[in-house]
Amino acid sequence: MPLTAGIVGLPNVGKSTLFNAITKAGAEAANYPFATIDPNVGRVEVPDERLEKLMEMYVPKKSIPTTFEFTDIAGIVRGASKGEGLGNKFLSHIRQVDAICHVVRCFIDENITHVEGRINPLDDIETINLELILADLESVDKRVKRVEKLAKQRDKEAVDELAVLVKVQAALENDKPARSLELSEEEDIILKGLFLLTSKPVLYVANVAEDEVAAGSENQFVASVRDYAAAEKAEVIVICASAEEEIAELDEDDKQDFLEAMGVEKSGLDLLIHSAYSLLGLATYFTAGVQEVRAWTFQQGMKAPQCAGIIHSDFERGFIRAETTAYDDLIEYGSEKAAKEAGRVRAEGKEYVVKDGDVLHFLFNV
Repeated sequence: MPLTAGIVGLPNVGKSTLFNAITKAGAEAANYPFATIDPNVGRVEVPDERLEKLMEMYVPKKSIPTTFEFTDIAGIVRGASKGEGLGNKFLSHIRQVDAICHVVRCFIDENITHVEGRINPLDDIETINLELILADLESVDKRVKRVEKLAKQRDKEAVDELAVLVKVQAALENDKPARSLELSEEEDIILKGLFLLTSKPVLYVANVAEDEVAAGSENQFVASVRDYAAAEKAEVIVICASAEEEIAELDEDDKQDFLEAMGVEKSGLDLLIHSAYSLLGLATYFTAGVQEVRAWTFQQGMKAPQCAGIIHSDFERGFIRAETTAYDDLIEYGSEKAAKEAGRVRAEGKEYVVKDGDVLHFLFNV
């Protein structure tokens, strides 16, 4: 299953508008059309200028970008952890995603009502965070009771898990998410096995008015979100969801004109895709030739055989070596042949940790 980021937020914050922009952007993709996996999951291309440069170099018959998935999650209201509104659906969908893109309303529009009757992004964030904390606390409390019995029997795994559960329980009781804990590598593995909602990484998406995108830092709502996120060591992306929905329908030339008029270089959607991609520790390697230039997503830290297996299981099973060229070296020397003559094409074995931007050719035998 590919990794996916869930888009969450209170009603009327721009969450659905942003997801509409994502689906439209995917639908407009010429080489890799948008795919609806189920009614609330959309797949989009990951914008990557390196792919375009490799296309110019190899002039392939086709090129295929890598993709990323977003899940549109049901809106939440206060009391969701107890089943209010669509709370149960909201929580079940969050359990299925790997990261959270939390859309926060940072604009004033009297024509769009706010579920709480006022614009206060910090209260909005805390409403959702509290519901996730309460849901996690209920799960942890139940788990503690089960694990305590095994720990009393001196079961080593139970003793280790209980120690982590007690730390998590204390954090949740103090309205702190599980991801705020500083844990050892062994403790972190145990935490991941608990599949808690508040252990998922978060990216905050500040939704502003169109005329405030370029100067987002001057928006007091955005400033407050940034301060909040900084305390969590989280990133904030400033977008205008309604503008993104319009941009997604434009061709490339008109898109650039629109962005220039807004005073920005890149669309908020492109920034969101890259940030969510990075949040999950994802990176890109390339395969290149006259038949095809293609980008592939891999998890940072993966070794060459695992990355080969992303293409086909036979590549991993029969892996011999990976002929590897750093993207920057390939661009500097202008061609694969020139890079090889300069000694910049390396033969890497099974222990090689693949780097973002590597251009790889796998040799295998099965």
